[in-house]
Amino acid sequence: MEITLTLKDGQEIRCPRGSSLKEVISPLQGSPDGMVISAKLDGILVDLSHPVDRDARVELVTFDSPEGKQVYRHSSAHLMAQAVKELFPEAKLAIGPAIEEGFYYDFEVDRPFSPEDLERIEERMAGIVQRDLPIQRIEVSKEEARRIFQDRGEPYKLELIDEIPEERMTLYRQGEFIDLCRGPHVASTRQIVAFKLLNIAGAYWRGDERNKMLQRIYGTSYPTSDELEHYLHWLEEVKKRDHRRLGKELDLFSIQEEAGPGLVIYHPKGALIRTVIEDFWRREHYKAGYEIVYAPHIGRMNLWGISGHLDFYRENMYSPMDIEGQQYFIKPMNCPYHILIYRSRMRSYRELPLRWAELGTVYRYERSGVLHGLLRVRGFTIDDAHIFCRPDQMEEEIRGVMEFSLRVLRTFGFQEFEVYLSTRPEKFVGKAENWEQATEALRRSIEAEGLSYQVDEGGGAFYGPKIDVKIKDALGRAWQCTTIQFDFNLPERFDLVYVGEDGREHRPYMVHRAVLGSLERFLGALIEHYGGAFPLWLAPVQLKIIPIADRHLEYGEKLVRRLRELDIRAEVDARSERMGYKIREAQLAKIPYMAVVGDKEVTSDTVSLRTRQGNDLGPIRMEDLIDRILREVQQKE
Repeated sequence: MEITLTLKDGQEIRCPRGSSLKEVISPLQGSPDGMVISAKLDGILVDLSHPVDRDARVELVTFDSPEGKQVYRHSSAHLMAQAVKELFPEAKLAIGPAIEEGFYYDFEVDRPFSPEDLERIEERMAGIVQRDLPIQRIEVSKEEARRIFQDRGEPYKLELIDEIPEERMTLYRQGEFIDLCRGPHVASTRQIVAFKLLNIAGAYWRGDERNKMLQRIYGTSYPTSDELEHYLHWLEEVKKRDHRRLGKELDLFSIQEEAGPGLVIYHPKGALIRTVIEDFWRREHYKAGYEIVYAPHIGRMNLWGISGHLDFYRENMYSPMDIEGQQYFIKPMNCPYHILIYRSRMRSYRELPLRWAELGTVYRYERSGVLHGLLRVRGFTIDDAHIFCRPDQMEEEIRGVMEFSLRVLRTFGFQEFEVYLSTRPEKFVGKAENWEQATEALRRSIEAEGLSYQVDEGGGAFYGPKIDVKIKDALGRAWQCTTIQFDFNLPERFDLVYVGEDGREHRPYMVHRAVLGSLERFLGALIEHYGGAFPLWLAPVQLKIIPIADRHLEYGEKLVRRLRELDIRAEVDARSERMGYKIREAQLAKIPYMAVVGDKEVTSDTVSLRTRQGNDLGPIRMEDLIDRILREVQQKE
């Protein structure tokens, strides 16, 4: 008996009932193994070996799709695990998922893996690919699955099996290797063409430091060698731009064990960059009609009880301290204090909107295993702001926030964005009509800027819809920055009101807003975006003056004093080193300009100007150099 399969383009294929998808699609492209990775059957992702017993819609899945990458790389993780088991039979299998740019697998082994081990594993993976082993899906009972992994001595698989509620489960076999897995996978090991094992890390089982430390091997894979080489080149660029390495090389910041993990110490040059960012931030906020406020770093327990943080956020807060018999918490957020400012007296409708901004430092508990340079820390400063407005002012305020945020981000050199709109979840506070009004205001603010966006239906927090804006850096990576979040919860909890034109009390709308996000993460993004070579207006040292000989030092120091009076950040290199060495050192420090001074420059009040890219711009009068620098700073170049 025949059935009909309908492809995405509308093409219909007749085939015998029970045919596998691989058999069905083979005539379409000669050799499906190299192109099609899996398929969707009526929207469900399945293996190509899946038998079809009814009329259905079929969508072929290739590596170009997110699902295709996930299947391909999950299969690559199984390939790696098989190679490890063949080389290290005593290794115990934990988990091995696909991740955004590749895959990993966790193992319990007697000794840590070495780089030489990775080379051996890669060689064995290549051998398994050549064996062209079919990857078979097997359905078994829970009892049978337990028996299989009990016999193989796999305690982590047994733990996972015990937590699966279903009585039937799936395993995948390739040769002698078997793994517990939902799938789907590629049809054969031969499909996994190009792969590279990247690094080794320690990982606690299930991310819990109370559990055993496992060995995690990270890797990536692609259908072609060219794609893999392109990705590996990109990875090298990522390593060159790593903000942790550059932060140390450029002497910007440190995170030291004596102070504690996740706590950033800004060195003079890093602090100078931060100061420039903060000064710009304040100027722009004042111009946009915001007022700057400051709040304490600690607050009484009752405050966090009213705000709901003790109920919903306690695991991210540090233990309280006792002050005169009262418990105080170090703040994880700034918003309750801004609310207290609002509530300090009765507000009139004529006062609204109120826009209050703060560079507020907060402290949140993060496990040591997830801390990562400036990107994931325990103490950080949010460029926070809260807007209190009337319902009739809401849309104009949201549009203003969106325009303001994009203008600020573009000033820092970011031109590409990923925008997400999160809408009402099933459980929410407030009135449904207010949610709809707020969501539409957010949507129209995005569309007014001509931006494409993705809608996360039902993905909003219980207290309001929101917009998230991610910036894309020079390597195409996305970094979370701007958030515009409605809040229908806190105005209720703190009983915020204003007196309307009718003389009655009304509830204001409240909007949480951050443009840069945390200053720490934003600085990390800036360092990696520019590779440490900041534009002139952000560079901690804008000009390095390099005397050729000691007799030219006095002239160089006089120039520095003159430049600093004009707010130009200049230094003189007074070391008794060769000129070429000093120039090279300034280039490695990524200083935008170098001014070489010798006898000729001293007598003519000039400098010989060079750039960090190695360009020799020749002699230039000091007045012209000053004009050049001030113009570039003004234009944020």
